[in-house]
Amino acid sequence: MSEHVSPEAAKQLVQDVSNWYAEQIMKERDSAGPDSERLKTLKEELAACAADLLALQEDASPDEVAEIAARYAARSQELGGQ
Repeated sequence: MSEHVSPEAAKQLVQDVSNWYAEQIMKERDSAGPDSERLKTLKEELAACAADLLALQEDASPDEVAEIAARYAARSQELGGQ
């Protein structure tokens, strides 16, 4: 990717998506009939966010930072429509 994205901006995108997943987990747990499969999926997605945050905190290359940022920007837009 040619677009430069700061690690801080990428971290914020990942954190925004992480927050969405965490909120959905809480809502699902608090629902009258929690869906165990949905909970499992949400937890897996939250774990993937944590792994990407860790990668950003370590020594991600500028290309990796840009790829993570692009992925989470797209996911954020996708989740915003749900």
